Amino acid sequence: ELKVKVGDPAPAFSSVNEDGKPFKSSDVVGKKILVLYFYPADFTGGCTAQACGFRDDIEKLKSKNVMVLGVSGDSVATHKLFKAHHKLPFHLLADEKGEVAKTFGVPVGKGGQSPTINEKGEKGKADRGVTIQRWTVVIDKSGNIAAIDAIGMAGGDAKRVEEIVSKLEKK
Repeated sequence: ELKVKVGDPAPAFSSVNEDGKPFKSSDVVGKKILVLYFYPADFTGGCTAQACGFRDDIEKLKSKNVMVLGVSGDSVATHKLFKAHHKLPFHLLADEKGEVAKTFGVPVGKGGQSPTINEKGEKGKADRGVTIQRWTVVIDKSGNIAAIDAIGMAGGDAKRVEEIVSKLEKK
């Protein structure tokens, strides 16, 4: 069951990005629109489609003062490879215990292995702490939940988020 619903103030959270640098939601919430997209695993089909969708639409989103963050149970190291391989222009948060997901009530399952591709293009595997279901949260500029949805079509998520953000601009 979701802990937060549309209209609620967004809960504060913190994590680390693919460079191991700390991220605190309080640094962004209230200044920009924050899009948190939770996904199961780096380097898998749907997750790659979703990440690349946000990558391809990032300029449109940035022009609307949006910050996009991908969140999964993968490690900092795996995120670093995934970001580099797909040239993702946004940070990925390592939520290895599922704490950020649980803060929002996004369902978290047990971990597993994620495929990886290193700088040389060699395929490998890496342990993943937890497996987070695919949900996307949009936090508006006033710090409230504007949308929180389970995502079916991973590849279409960025376009869907863009529509949500456009409606927020008109409010």
